[in-house]
Parts: sequence; C-alpha cells; structure tokens
Amino acid sequence: MAEPNDAMRLQYQSFTDDKTFGPYLEHLRAALKRAADPGTQIDKVLMSPPDGYAHSAVETRCGYQAMRNAVHAERAGYDGFVIGHFQDSGLAHAKALVDIPVVGLGEISMLHACTLGQRIGLITINPRFIPWHEEQILKYRLENRVVGVHAMDFAPGDFMAAFENDENFRKVRDAFCEQAAPLIKEGIDVLIPAGGIPMLVLAKEPGFKIDGVPVLEGVSLLVKAAETAVKLRRLNGTAVSRTGAFAQPPIEVIEELLKYP
Repeated sequence: MAEPNDAMRLQYQSFTDDKTFGPYLEHLRAALKRAADPGTQIDKVLMSPPDGYAHSAVETRCGYQAMRNAVHAERAGYDGFVIGHFQDSGLAHAKALVDIPVVGLGEISMLHACTLGQRIGLITINPRFIPWHEEQILKYRLENRVVGVHAMDFAPGDFMAAFENDENFRKVRDAFCEQAAPLIKEGIDVLIPAGGIPMLVLAKEPGFKIDGVPVLEGVSLLVKAAETAVKLRRLNGTAVSRTGAFAQPPIEVIEELLKYP
C-alpha cells in the first residue's frame, strides 16, 4: 500500500479543447504545476467538442464524457480524478462509478468558501448559467451560505483575450467588480468566480479583493483537495459512502456505460 506522501498521479478533466481555449490551457498548465506537491503528476484530458455554450443539454453531454473518463482514469492507474469545471457536470455519477477520489471545482470551492466567511456569492460568466448554479447550491444544501448568484455576460473568446493583454483583463475585472458591488452591499463576505477560466484570469492579480472581500481562486484549491483526498485514502481508507447517493453499480452496468458512446 502506498504511503500518504508517496508520488501520485491525478487526471484533470477539462471541459475545453486546445483549439478554442489555448491561452487558458497555457495558464492552467502553469497553475497546476505551481499548486501540485513535488512528486504529483497531473495529466489533463480535454473535450472535443468542448463545453462551448451555457446550456444544461451541453452540460449533460460533457458530464457523460467525464463519467466515462473517470472510469478510464482509474483503470489506467491514476490515484485521483479531478473535474476542473465549476458546474460539476458528471461529478456525482463519477463518484459512484470509481473507487479513486473524485473532486469537483464547484463543490470544493463552495465548501471551502464556507470556512472563509458566512455569506458567499457566485459570479458566473453568463446569465444562462444562473439556474444551473442555483440547482448546484440546493443540491449541496448550501442555500443558507451561498446566498447570491450574479452573472457577467461574456463568451469564451472574451476570456482568452483577457489572458493575453491588460486591456481585456481590465474589461473582465471591471465586469466582475460591477457584479460584485450589489452582492457586497447585501453582506456577501466571500466571492467566487463560478468557473475555472475566470478564476485564472482574475488570479493575474494575486490576493484579489474587492472592498476587502476575498475572491476565491479555486483551481489551486482543487489540486490541494485532490491531493488531500488521495493521501487520506492511503492513510486511513477515507472514501465516499456506498450506502446512499454514491452506491456503486454492478460491473456490468459500468461496462455498458463504456460500450455505448
């Protein structure tokens, strides 16, 4: 059995592709390297077509692909599977399918934010995502802590430009601050950019705060949470419960999932 601090391999599921999201993936590669412990190997797996439109139908399609990839990752010997997509599409099902730890960006960001403040607000990239995030909050039973969801109005290409020059970065920053202002006025004391892409854009300003309210950068948090989950599993067998929502299906059901694209 591996010791808790032995080297580990994580697979990072992105919902992007390298054709449309190249600048983001360059920054993501650097962010993952900075966050990882020495000896942690993080391999990204992309999606084609990517999650390019804010709609539940797209999220369902991408979530199904993430579920399959989680099974493939476990069978390839990875120690953990990481869903780097704030909407957490496929996260619950992936936890039910594999025995390795599975960690999602949205869930871990909101849970960790509860340790930083009492009232949490999300700012997503597009208004069409607001209903999805509101369902996430209810699913995680955080409606008394994550109490506001606002939205900017950007397309993926707007964020790619923000990685590449200061003028476009300021446009994103200003739009985020504009949405943050009414949330802060209502008493929000932690802000979360609801997406890995805006998280990394805003991370260009280390320790970013608005009127003293911290803005959570969840990508680094996601890496550390995945490493911790693997270490705890090695240390004392900590794992998801199989008596409720994450009950594992029979192997033939998993094989059927892999058989049909």
